[in-house]
Amino acid sequence: MTERPRLEVAEVFRRYGEKFRLTGRISSAQHRVMDALVACRTAALGGHVDRCDRCGHEQISYNSCRNRHCPKCQAGATAQWLDKERANLLPVPYAHVVFTLPQILAPLARQNPRSLYSFLFHAAAQALLVIAANPRHLGGQIGFLAILHTWGQTLLHHPHVHCLIPAGALSPDGQRWIACKPGFFLPVRVLSRLFRGKFLARLQRAYRQHQLSLRGSLAPLNEPTAFARLLRAAREKDWVVYAKPPFGGPDQALKYLARYTHRVAISNSRLLSLENDRVRFSWKDYAREGRNRTLALPATEFIRRFLLHVLPRGFVRIRHYGFLANRHRVAQLDRCLSVLGAAPAPVPIPAQAGEALEEGLGHLSSEQPGASPCPVCQVGRLRTIGLLEPIRQHERLPPLQDSS
Repeated sequence: MTERPRLEVAEVFRRYGEKFRLTGRISSAQHRVMDALVACRTAALGGHVDRCDRCGHEQISYNSCRNRHCPKCQAGATAQWLDKERANLLPVPYAHVVFTLPQILAPLARQNPRSLYSFLFHAAAQALLVIAANPRHLGGQIGFLAILHTWGQTLLHHPHVHCLIPAGALSPDGQRWIACKPGFFLPVRVLSRLFRGKFLARLQRAYRQHQLSLRGSLAPLNEPTAFARLLRAAREKDWVVYAKPPFGGPDQALKYLARYTHRVAISNSRLLSLENDRVRFSWKDYAREGRNRTLALPATEFIRRFLLHVLPRGFVRIRHYGFLANRHRVAQLDRCLSVLGAAPAPVPIPAQAGEALEEGLGHLSSEQPGASPCPVCQVGRLRTIGLLEPIRQHERLPPLQDSS
């Protein structure tokens, strides 16, 4: 079992959440996330009592909040999702392409997350599909999975979409597989320009149809000439598209998925200390070859940055496109396997594939009554002997009652 982190994001919210709420800069969705993280695996959500059928040892396990922004809950979600997604993997190398929204448009995204994150998905997907279909490149239909992340290593707002793509295409007649060139997938400069054009066209249309919220510091953009200047400045920038050369096969692709799919802004394992009203955590400085560094933030600033990444309710952050699109996925995958002359092979889920799995799989027993071996005698099994009702808010136990 993975050792439990000494400090958790939930503890920062327990100690400083109420102070942060007093600032008034918080949405209803962010309120819900704060409440969920604080209550997760505590008596506030109820639980169950287990007893060992061999030595009689008893222990209490509290229920999870299952919120998608909770560092503790995403491990189980990752494992279950991977088990289904591995059926969609093909026996070919995979490419990793990342599309990043330029910082000049980040304030717009913070005020209009549902719209701009959707534009980000659309523009990235269209750029890939159109360029891949061009006979000068692959000349066929690709399929891929896209995952939205909104954070950088220091929790600042940094919206980008990760795409995992089988490195090849299905020919237009569906009769052959078109492999990409060795070590090369698609030209990033061409992708970047089309990505920029698709996104800005969507953004301009939304502005003309009065579908954008422009409040506070963005209020001047309600003037069409000011918005036009913003679009012009964004169009003059080179939009960042990163493409990793095709790598590995389905097993490596699954490890990639474990790392990226159900991650939250920061995992508990990166937290180092909470002292003198400051949170210190580790981060990787990718501008300096991924060097490990530490950063200390005031607790309320840490909370503010964490909450920047709360997604709109119901927003889908993992999407499939091309021949992996939901409507035709089964038939198209069968066609791909047929032309590749391959049968679907089971891909084992890595034992420790990704930060979320490493951190949380050891806590899954709180969601699986009676499924764990006894931690005392190591021989018997824990059997559920009773359920615990959730404790109402005014009856909550002290904040450190946590079973994870």
